[in-house]
Parts: sequence; structure tokens; C-alpha cells
Amino acid sequence: MPVLLCGLVLSGLLTSLTAASAQQQANPGVEKGLPEKPVDPGSAASQDVKQPPQEEAPQSLHLLVGRSLVITSPTRIKRVSLADPNIAEAVVVTPYQVLLNGKTPGGVSLLLWDESDQSQAFEVSVDIDVLGLSQKIREVFPSEPVQVETSKDVVMLSGKVSSAAVADKIFEVVKNSTPKVTSLMQVPVAPAGEIMLQVRFAEVNRSVVSQLGANIFHNFGSKMPFLTTTQQFAGPQLGNQQSGANNFTISDLLNVFIFRPDIDLAATIKALQQQNVLEILAEPNLMTASGKDASFLAGGEFPFPILQSSSGGGFAGITIQFKEFGVRLNFTPSLTTDGQIHLKVRPEVSSLDFTNALTIQGFFIPALSTRRVESEMDLADGQSFAIAGLMDNRVTEQLSKIPGIGDIPVLGKLFQSRNRTKSNDELLVVVTPRIVKPLSSDQIPHGPAFPKSFLGPVVPEQAKPATPK
Repeated sequence: MPVLLCGLVLSGLLTSLTAASAQQQANPGVEKGLPEKPVDPGSAASQDVKQPPQEEAPQSLHLLVGRSLVITSPTRIKRVSLADPNIAEAVVVTPYQVLLNGKTPGGVSLLLWDESDQSQAFEVSVDIDVLGLSQKIREVFPSEPVQVETSKDVVMLSGKVSSAAVADKIFEVVKNSTPKVTSLMQVPVAPAGEIMLQVRFAEVNRSVVSQLGANIFHNFGSKMPFLTTTQQFAGPQLGNQQSGANNFTISDLLNVFIFRPDIDLAATIKALQQQNVLEILAEPNLMTASGKDASFLAGGEFPFPILQSSSGGGFAGITIQFKEFGVRLNFTPSLTTDGQIHLKVRPEVSSLDFTNALTIQGFFIPALSTRRVESEMDLADGQSFAIAGLMDNRVTEQLSKIPGIGDIPVLGKLFQSRNRTKSNDELLVVVTPRIVKPLSSDQIPHGPAFPKSFLGPVVPEQAKPATPK
């Protein structure tokens, strides 16, 4: 009897364990020892969810600026997304193809979706066409060994070029293709030195030149003037050139000068000065280091009143400022590697113009008549150049009349006289740069000395012989 009872107990225990194990297998989310959470019948359908497909890694695409690339999809393309349209441009050309255009250097993401909402990802890298830039530089500058490299969206130029001017031109050529350019090119170092500039400011009265050119009374024989020129422009047209003629006619009087092989520029200027045709305004000689600015002013300053306005709209007062006038010269020379002188010159001549003066609140304010020019050139040591054509045309009219009678209407014109004067002056600037080189000690000239001493040797008192008594 006891044995039968123990068997029944063990059988019931095994049955309970079997039922609990089956319930746990049916509800795997329920932990042991915790009450089972109620299950919402409406959420039963949510347990049957499709797992999303695993996304593939983005594909890498490389594109050059200004070039195109076609992407072909195995399925029909539904839509396209490009992260930054400033870097690249995506155009759907067919349902299965996308055209990609490179615009600026950089990186951008591209996504393609098909009709089943499956996506394809691309990482597009737009780079600079280094090979095209190198080929362009070799075509324009075939003798310059320039290397082109890129770092992200920056183009770096390296190599040793012949001059700084060539380096600047290469930089401008590359900058037209890409905005971000860094120049690491090596240029030869220009020799250090000082430059002296000899400038001559002259004013020529062109009307007097025409008058002198129209009256020539001399038998020149075979040495007829105007027949020998500097080959810069043809000489004037001459008429009545018979042998032994004492005069002849000149058809065109504009820019008439006499050129002779045995007369240089200084002698011509001196001859014109004697005839009161050309006036030397200034002859400055300036010296400065290579690459430094130098300036010259021969003139003065005149007071210029300025009216200060108040907040109420009236005039609060008058302040005085001084303005410069006269002959001014600003220049910047620099030595190049080939021994040339690169010169930036800015001459200016200004004078007080009382004919266009103004009177404001009792102040007589003259105007300024200014003629200036700015030029840039390369010259050799001692080579001169001239700047001309700065004209000053003035018309002055003077009225003279008899007081009282000259003011009578109509009849007063008989007692008046008008004098009109026309002046036509031209400014001529002649510039000569020279390289100043220091002298060594053996090149310094010695001062004046006597060829031999005219005094005898000096004998000390102790060495003199005793005179006999």
C-alpha cells in the first residue's frame, strides 16, 4: 500500500513537469517565476513582419571636373537623389540610365530607387583633371618644368620656372580652370641693387614749333632737313626743292622735328631752348633700392576751403585743407633676373588754373589743371623712353573798352576791342633708368697729387752736421 502511494505521487509530479515544459515551449518569451503578460489579440498580426533586406555597401565612383559618366541600372529607375547639386549633376536619360556630370571638386552621395523601392547607393568623388591641366601648361609654356598635384579641391603648382613673370602667367592660366590654386613654384632670385632714375620734364609750345617749321630760309644743298629721320615715322612732305632754292613749303606741320645723324637729343633740346620753344620744367635724379617706391615733387601747396554742413542743413563752418600742385614723379623700379629694369612710372604735372576759379563766401578758389600718365615697361640699363601727347589747350579772351562810352548799347561796340589768345602746350617726359653699382676700393679714383715733391727731404735737427765756427 505505501509503495503504491509513492508511485502515484511520482507519476503526478512527472505529469506536472511535462505540462510546464510544454507551456514554456509554447510561450518562450515568458520567464520562469513571472506571471504571463496578456496578449493583445490585435497584435497577433504584427508578429508576422517581413525582415528588411540588408543594404549593400555604397559603390565608389570617380569623376573629373567637366567630364560625364553614365550609370546603368538592371531595373527601372523610379527616382534619383543627389546630396549636393553644386558638386555634381544627375540627369535621368532613360528608365535604366543616369547621366552624372562633374561640376566642382568634392565628394557627394547618390541614391537610386527602382519601382520596388530597392535602393542603390554610390559615393561619387569629383576630382580635378590634373592631366588636362598639365597638358595645357606644356602647350602654353613648353620649356617650363611645372608639376601639377591636387590635395582635395586645391591645385598645387611646383617646379622651377625661368622668371617671376612666367610664374604669374602660369598661375593665371590654372586659375581660369579652378579657383583654388596654390603656387609652390621656385623663381630665380633677382639681384639686389639700387636704381637711379633720370627724368626730364619739358613743355613744348606746338604752335611755335609750327611757326618755326614754316619759315626756313637757307640753302642747305645736299643736307636738306627732314630727309633724314629716325625711322619712327615718315618726314613731312616738302615742295619746291629746286637746287639753290632759298625757301620751300611744308604741307603738314604736325610733329615736325629736324633729325640729323650728327645731332643727339641733348643738342636738339638745347637748340629749341634758345628759340624759346621748349621749356625744361624739372630734371630730378632719384635713386632707390630695387622694389622700393620713390617720389619727387617740385611745386607747392595751396589752401583749399571745405564747407562743413550741419545737421540742420546749413553750414557749420569752414575747414582748410592743402592740396599739392607742381611736377610730381612716383616710380617703382625692380631688377629682373636677366638684368632688365622693370619700371612703373607715374609722372604728373599740375598748375593753378585761375581762369576756372570759383568764389565761395569771399574765398577765391583756383582750379587745378593736371596732366598725368602711368606706364609700366621693361628697359635695359641706360635705355631711355619718352612719354608725349599730354596736351594743354587753353583759350584766353580779353576785353578792352573805353569807360562809359564802351557800355553804350550798339554804339559801344565801336569803342571795344577783344583779344583772343590760344595756347597749345604739350608735356614731354624723358625717363632714363640706370643701375647703380658700388665701386671696390681699387676702383675709387685718387685725388689730385703732385707728380713729385718740390720740397727737399726733411732732416732732423740731430742729424744736421755742425757748422764750423
